[in-house]
Amino acid sequence: MAEGKKAFIPAKRVLTDYPLIDSDPHFRRVLKYARPSDYASGLAYTALGPALMLAWEKFAPSYVSRGGFPPIMRLTAAVSASAGFLIFYQNSALRFYGFTENKREVEMDMREMVDKVKRGEKLYGESSLTPYTQGMASRNSRYTALWLHMIPWFNFVNHDQASVLSLLRMWTALQCSKKEASNPHGVDTAKYYQQAERELEAEKSHDKPLQ
Repeated sequence: MAEGKKAFIPAKRVLTDYPLIDSDPHFRRVLKYARPSDYASGLAYTALGPALMLAWEKFAPSYVSRGGFPPIMRLTAAVSASAGFLIFYQNSALRFYGFTENKREVEMDMREMVDKVKRGEKLYGESSLTPYTQGMASRNSRYTALWLHMIPWFNFVNHDQASVLSLLRMWTALQCSKKEASNPHGVDTAKYYQQAERELEAEKSHDKPLQ
């Protein structure tokens, strides 16, 4: 290896029952892809804490002063809201990892990425960080939704170099390679370019005037 050249270490992929969409999804994507059931579960957990506190106060009064109970309720509401958000976020993130059923999310991901390819945009967004910093951020935030109950850790970094790598791998994937290309997000991004190419060819065929 030439001196000064950095070795590319692909993201480790975990075997799952459903397709992997992204092992390190951006915070905004996780929120964007959330299902109504995720919102429902998050709201349910948010309401559970205050409801239980009120029930306990009714059946086993604390006999605190008039000004003592509201701060307790505010703290309970804050903790419950935090727990509700983490449950909501984790439920959505697990589908990106392929740990739970994610057919809807797979289709949404394909549509979003193919549209980006057609517009000439980078798949995972622009970033002002250096490739080294992006890689470091990626290594620190992969699969972190599994540990939200221990350390709430989210990905707020666009890993800009991922789409550059996918451009180089696209040609190989289109030829004859059967190996799965990998990037910091753990997926073969060549599939987005292949689908975009098929759609563009179909659009050209559809717009082509009849002879």
